[in-house]
Parts: sequence; C-alpha cells; structure tokens
Amino acid sequence: MNIVLYDVPSTSPGYSMSLNTWRTRYCLNYKGLPFITEWVEFPHLESLYAKLGIVPKAMKANGSPHYTVPVIYDPLTNKSIYDSMAIAEYLDQQYSDTPQIFPHNTIGLAQTFTEAFMSYIPPARELLIWTIFVCLRPPSIQYFRDDMEAKVGKKLEDLVPDDQLSAHMTALQGVLEKINNLYAKNAGKGPFIMGEELSWADVVVAGFLMCFRVSTGEDSQKWKEIISWHDGRWTALMENMRKYE
Repeated sequence: MNIVLYDVPSTSPGYSMSLNTWRTRYCLNYKGLPFITEWVEFPHLESLYAKLGIVPKAMKANGSPHYTVPVIYDPLTNKSIYDSMAIAEYLDQQYSDTPQIFPHNTIGLAQTFTEAFMSYIPPARELLIWTIFVCLRPPSIQYFRDDMEAKVGKKLEDLVPDDQLSAHMTALQGVLEKINNLYAKNAGKGPFIMGEELSWADVVVAGFLMCFRVSTGEDSQKWKEIISWHDGRWTALMENMRKYE
C-alpha cells in the first residue's frame, strides 16, 4: 500500500513549489518508501483536512485556520499527518528499518537547525514569495495572494521590481552564506552537513533551493548563479539530492 503525499501543483507539471513539501518528498524517497502524489490546489486544502480528520493548529492573522502542505496519509496505519518535520519524525519511527532522517538521535539538533534556518530567511523572503507565486496555477493564485499580501503588506507584483532584482539576489546569497558557514564545519568531508551522511538539515536546505530551480528553470542563468555560490557548495548538495527528488 502506497503512502499518499498531498502537494500543491505548479505550472511545471510534476513539480511542487512548496519548500516544505519538498522536504517530505526527499524523506520518502531517501527512505525508499512507496508513495503516490495527489495534487491539491490551495483552496481545496480545507476540504482535504476535513476528509482526513485533521484539525490544523496554525492560525492566520485573522484567526482563521491555516491549511498547509505537506500532508500524508499512510494506509498501513490509517494515520494522516501534516507538517514536514512531524511527518519526518513519524516516518523515522514507523519505518525504523529504513535510512533515518534524524540519525544518531539528532531530532533535537534538527529542530534547532530548522529554527535557525527559518530565522535566516527574512532578507530573501520577498524573493522566495515571488518565486513561488509566479509558478502557481490559476486555482491557487488568489488564495496565495490573499494570504501573502496580508503578511507582507504590499501587492505581490511590487515585491521584486526589475530594478531591485540584483539586491534581492544579493540578499539570497547572504542567507546562503550563513548556511554555508554551518556546512563548512564538516571540514570538507562530504556534500552534507554531517559529511557523507544525509540528514534533516540537508532536506531543509535542498527544499528551499528547489523552489528556485523549479521556478527559474534548471538551465537558467539565475539558477546557475545561485548554485555556483560558495565554491559550488550548492551544486554538490543538489547533485547528491537529485536521486531523491
């Protein structure tokens, strides 16, 4: 029986624009667990949650429930889980005989890394939002617009004007510089933050980068520029993550 991964589709068929869902996709593939993807547009997530019996804990600024992806349904246990890290913890526990996303009992460290990573993103937040927005399909565009414009306080079209793109790219490079400093602690012993062993941190970073690869196109000059930074650190990471896409 296949696990079901619920994801929001993009204008690139078969590819997601959710950095969080990419985390789950990487986890499932790394663990070798059979799964299928069911594509669900943002406006239909509320009915999906109701069908699966999930009550979201997160709330929007206006007090309404915040419905997000990823969500998985595991027919083996009849369980539905949402939130990428909660899903990863579940998969490690339920399928303990598969490669571990949190090796050597590193769940606490992984949580700390995730919090640090999310705290680094704000300088590149507007570029990330725009990158995702331009690849959504029509059914999800207005939902995403309403949600994001309430958060950023401006029209999405005003997030990354052409004359400010260079500054936004510099901001993104600065975000990745902080992550690079952490990766450098492995003393060059492998492409992953733990050297040769993949872990949750790599899943988080790769999911973030995939949004830019899918949106700009793998052959685009912008993508080639991004993965060239920091002596090709991100080229090495993404090439080693490719088999888990």
